[in-house]
Amino acid sequence: MDRVEPVPRFAPLSPTPPAAPLSFWAYLRAIRTNAVTIWTERAYQEDAERRDLLGRATLLVNTPEAIHRVLVDNPGNYRRTPASIRILRPVVGNGLLLSEGEAWRHQRRTIAPALAPRMLPLLAQHVVATTADHLDRLAAGPAAPVDLLAAVQMLALDIAGRSMVSLDMATFGPPMRAMIAEFAADLSRPHLLDMVLPPGVPTWRDLRRARFRARWMRLIEQIVDTRLARPECPAGASRDLFDLLRAARDPETGAAFDRIALRDQVATMILAGHETTAVTLFWALVMLAATPAEQARVAAEARAIGTDATAVPRLVRTRAVVQETLRLFPPAFVLVRQAIGPDRLGEQDVAAGSIVMIAPWVLHRHARFWRDPAVFDPDRFMPDAPPPPRYAWLPFGTGPRVCVGAQFALTEATLALAMLLARFEVARLDTEPVLPAAVVTLTPSRAPAFRLSPR
Repeated sequence: MDRVEPVPRFAPLSPTPPAAPLSFWAYLRAIRTNAVTIWTERAYQEDAERRDLLGRATLLVNTPEAIHRVLVDNPGNYRRTPASIRILRPVVGNGLLLSEGEAWRHQRRTIAPALAPRMLPLLAQHVVATTADHLDRLAAGPAAPVDLLAAVQMLALDIAGRSMVSLDMATFGPPMRAMIAEFAADLSRPHLLDMVLPPGVPTWRDLRRARFRARWMRLIEQIVDTRLARPECPAGASRDLFDLLRAARDPETGAAFDRIALRDQVATMILAGHETTAVTLFWALVMLAATPAEQARVAAEARAIGTDATAVPRLVRTRAVVQETLRLFPPAFVLVRQAIGPDRLGEQDVAAGSIVMIAPWVLHRHARFWRDPAVFDPDRFMPDAPPPPRYAWLPFGTGPRVCVGAQFALTEATLALAMLLARFEVARLDTEPVLPAAVVTLTPSRAPAFRLSPR
């Protein structure tokens, strides 16, 4: 393995938290433009931060006991907020992400076996083959400038398409990315009425979302129709997640997914799966471009171990980089719930209707849980390092509603990052900062230009 130099300390820039709570209108503006700026400096040091908004309490909790109560011990008392339902329903339908009660339990029981660890080798083969194709295209293009944000978005979308429905997304990918950008620019941004009105009372923005949903679901249905037109696998065989989901049965009721349910699961998995992986890969590349010695470590590991579908357990350093990237830039930066009934979270009383927030963005940078929390340091996640404090690292949530695809997401990001860095040295072409901007997910404020040099 090549000799590498010690990694210098590097702290990526992030928005400066306000010293005092924002005014009502500044708070609403922050939610629409960059929600990580709603929490004050003290939120990163204290157990909780509370404020009144629109006549009800909004509470950020940071203690393990409070997080356990909301997400593990008493999750039935905490539902998604009307605003999150209004915003996400147009793009994920009634899939696993938004379903509640028995509908959620049925979907979870049915989907979980398809994403069990024993299925990862099948899915990892799609990751390796798709990434290799995309790296060939990058090698055939100019070395600079390269829009790596767009490149990893299309890579992650193609991986999602091939692993989910065995389809090259050359046909469906561009219109899908265009629609995602359209939705993110406006309709994904919460409005005051989204927060104060129940989901059953439509607003003019909901009417626009309904029109968008009709176009979006037509596109998803075209993907499903194309997949269904292909010959079926032999009994007991599977080539992708769609085969697994189509064959899946609820272990308690024996019920299968109907066509609409399959469509909604495809919409949820393709959208949520590729968007979060893409931004994770992007932020990892930003971090590694700023720390050439760390990049050299990852590249050397990938070249020494290889990057076939079985390599992930041995890509220890690469996985640590992905985990540290998820700490600094968690795509799901906040979990927002509304209390159905009263509760008590540590020292905080929670009234029915209160909004409770658990923010990985804050937890992952909290002074009580992390040494030098602003510094990029993959050593935190190496096997010989002490594990993070309980509930201090939550990029995929926890409890019954933990992300069902978490292990696949880690596998995908680790393999794709290792393959890219085994083949290219990555460097930035400018020094202007790229800041995280949070609305629905944590995205970059701009797409900087990179240079890719063959190794």
